[in-house]
Amino acid sequence: MPDIPRPTVKSRIPLPKIRRPKNLEPALLFHSIPPMLSLSPALTILARLFLTGLICPALVPAAPAQKPFQVDSLRITLLSTNLAGNPGEGGIGEWGFSALVEADGHKILFDTGHRADTVLNNARELKIDLSAVTDVVLSHHHEDHTGGLMTLRRAWSEKSPAALSRAHVGPGAFWSRGPGDFAGEGNLLISIRPEFEATGGKFIEHHKPAEIAPGVWLTGPINRVFEEQRPMRNHVFAPDAAPTPDILPEDIALVIDTVKGLVVITGCGHAGLVNTLLQAQQAAGPDTPIYAAIGGFHLAGTADDRINWTAEKLSELGLQHLHGAHCTGIAPVYQIREKMGLARDEAHVGAVGATFDLKQGISPLWIAR
Repeated sequence: MPDIPRPTVKSRIPLPKIRRPKNLEPALLFHSIPPMLSLSPALTILARLFLTGLICPALVPAAPAQKPFQVDSLRITLLSTNLAGNPGEGGIGEWGFSALVEADGHKILFDTGHRADTVLNNARELKIDLSAVTDVVLSHHHEDHTGGLMTLRRAWSEKSPAALSRAHVGPGAFWSRGPGDFAGEGNLLISIRPEFEATGGKFIEHHKPAEIAPGVWLTGPINRVFEEQRPMRNHVFAPDAAPTPDILPEDIALVIDTVKGLVVITGCGHAGLVNTLLQAQQAAGPDTPIYAAIGGFHLAGTADDRINWTAEKLSELGLQHLHGAHCTGIAPVYQIREKMGLARDEAHVGAVGATFDLKQGISPLWIAR
């Protein structure tokens, strides 16, 4: 993942200026240099060796680079998507998205579904306790990803005051969208904000990649390298700027850096699935494989040539598992699976209660097999 800039440390005590005498043998010069102020005897000897040229800095072995933390245990459970899971086992489908991420014991809720109580009821029926979840990521402002936030916050904070109290968003999440297709403000997250904050909740806006748990990252705003998605029908009203077609500038994704490669979760993929994966890989390093992509990819109704192009790009990125939910559509998942040559257990349509496990792969449930 991205390197964290380290502050430059300046010595509080200036080192003495050493002038090298002319025509003096290195061995004699070594002993002619006075002891270094505030340095231990061992460091003084090393400094003398550098100053006399008896050793070269390039020959001194550098400290090994610190490897980024990689998640070893990962489980992702879908709590809101269009399809219900196994019959008789609980959970209802809706036009929305939500997933619980469990990475080495850290729990994060990604999006909160559409209807106010869908994720709450689905979690309870699936016997999933969300009271220990502090962080919730809102991929963008659309209601089918933010609709359950307040219900979940109120319900679980009764058991744990910190439950779902930290909401992570991208810049632009609170910008006005005008009236949209109905009377009133088109961005309901604006009205949710004071209500959420009144419960003690806090919104955190991310303008760049950020690690929110060991090995778990937010992309920050995603570069639109390819024009994968068209703007929405409404406009966005950025502060002190003229209205522009809404490309969902706040769209962010969650990246888990695992021992098998990157696992990327998207809400709708408004920035484009390929763009999102490229951003994740760029942050982690160009040689980091993309192991799995999970979530909504906004491919429903997309033309065949565009889906085939997406499949080709996913193959280039080395993707091994595809769990397309919500706005991905059903046909695009299977078209991509065939185009990439993935096995049946490596690419599925997401359903409520379905899981992705780092060691076991996708458990799609009966409806998606």
